[in-house]
Amino acid sequence: MTLFSYVIEHDLGFAPNPFHGTCTLACCKPQIRKFAKKGDYILGTGAADPKLTGYLTYWMRVDEVIGFDDYWNDRRFRRKKPVMTGTTYLRYGDNIYHRDGGEEFLQEDSFHSLEEGGLSLGDLHRDTGTTDRVLISHEFAYWGRLGIKIPDHLKFVLKKGPGHRCIFTDEQIAQVIAWLQTLPQRGYIGEPAHWQFIGAKKPRAKKATSAKTASA
Repeated sequence: MTLFSYVIEHDLGFAPNPFHGTCTLACCKPQIRKFAKKGDYILGTGAADPKLTGYLTYWMRVDEVIGFDDYWNDRRFRRKKPVMTGTTYLRYGDNIYHRDGGEEFLQEDSFHSLEEGGLSLGDLHRDTGTTDRVLISHEFAYWGRLGIKIPDHLKFVLKKGPGHRCIFTDEQIAQVIAWLQTLPQRGYIGEPAHWQFIGAKKPRAKKATSAKTASA
């Protein structure tokens, strides 16, 4: 079993997407998506802005791993396709990549699109160029801006800066999972931390090759 830990610089309900009864990681964090397997655990911690360093934003146990085309065509996840004229949580749907009879991936109008829904090559290449894998969890807890303070004896799990950590001893992994199991709440608990900074219109990339800072 592997435990992955990273900082969520942009907690918008997009990566991960904790809505509609499952927590999914379909965009950003390509290295985690490439190597995580069923039964692994992923922890996302809060960013310095808005003062959530050292707080747990979410955790998920990887229960399924599927490809982008399967994710797009699976009826279970049709509500995770973004609706850019819908409510905030609908605009941040992460089910945005699929092929249409060819080898290249299409990118649907989404948070990772440019103005007016244009293709963002930087985001497309980062999201799909390294791996064709979507991580799905049915056992998860997402606190968002209500993040849970990570106890002092588990501070070893925290990652600073970009990238992720996944080198932990079996004893350390067991300690973290034991703590997670003591937390009574599951599912979607609090809204994404960065929703407080956005208006009715979602932010988009401004340059055709722009890749948002979220995630190696």
